[in-house]
Amino acid sequence: MKHLSLGVAFAALAAFAAGPAVAQAPAKPAAKVEAGPSCADCHDEAKIFASNPHSRGYAAAHKGATGNAVCETCHGDGKKHMDAGGDKSLIKTLHGGRATDTCQTCHKQSAERASFWNSVHASSEAVNCLSCHSVHKSGQGQKALLKSDPNQLCATCHQDVKASFTAMPYAHRLKDGVMSCVSCHDPHGRPVNHAVRQTRAGEPGCVSCHAEKKGPFVYPHVTGIVGSCQSCHRPHGSPYPHQLTRATVYTQCLECHSTLSTGTLGSQPPSFHNISLPRYQNCTTCHTAVHGSQRDPQLLK
Repeated sequence: MKHLSLGVAFAALAAFAAGPAVAQAPAKPAAKVEAGPSCADCHDEAKIFASNPHSRGYAAAHKGATGNAVCETCHGDGKKHMDAGGDKSLIKTLHGGRATDTCQTCHKQSAERASFWNSVHASSEAVNCLSCHSVHKSGQGQKALLKSDPNQLCATCHQDVKASFTAMPYAHRLKDGVMSCVSCHDPHGRPVNHAVRQTRAGEPGCVSCHAEKKGPFVYPHVTGIVGSCQSCHRPHGSPYPHQLTRATVYTQCLECHSTLSTGTLGSQPPSFHNISLPRYQNCTTCHTAVHGSQRDPQLLK
């Protein structure tokens, strides 16, 4: 009881020393920041732009910045455009070949075999970045913001090639979806040899799939000597087996092994090869290593 009385006394003394209690003023609510107009207020494209590769790339380069700043990268400052109620003359729009200039501010990559500026699909009013790519949204989940499937895009201009793949009985399996035009062609490749892809070693892109034809051979045939794969084969389709350019094997071989046209290319058929006889008309019956041999200079094995 004695200890309790002392405690009450000390508490009363401390309250007296502290004086009357001061009521704390309630904290002022933080001033509400009014958000400015957003591109997404009017443009549906901007509402879904966060998932766009352009938006993600901008955010990565600018510490997570998003919103109007991303749109202004290509379209310029949009303040006057907004203040004027959406006057299109006060905002930069992308059309035709001039759009490529805007794309080039970021996509400057250029290499020995490919270039965004000097490719086979060089920027022009007829063909430019926007011919194949959609800036805001890809079509059907396509990569690289393509408007649609690569084969469909290529066919919009290259109708003759599409017809060949569709109509010819012997063709690469594009219509089965096994491969596409960009498997062999680089759409941003420089305008040499139809922008056909090459391996890192500079070999024809054909050997990327047909590895058994790659070599190097002790006794090579054609490729790298006097011609290419296209000397004998039609890559976009042929009415003949193996996509040859000729109906029969011996007529194919005589393209070079004859004095009729080239005169100096390849060895000539020996006299005992009477090619009027059916037994000699399929050259590859004996010359089985027609793409190159490691053992026989006549490509017999």
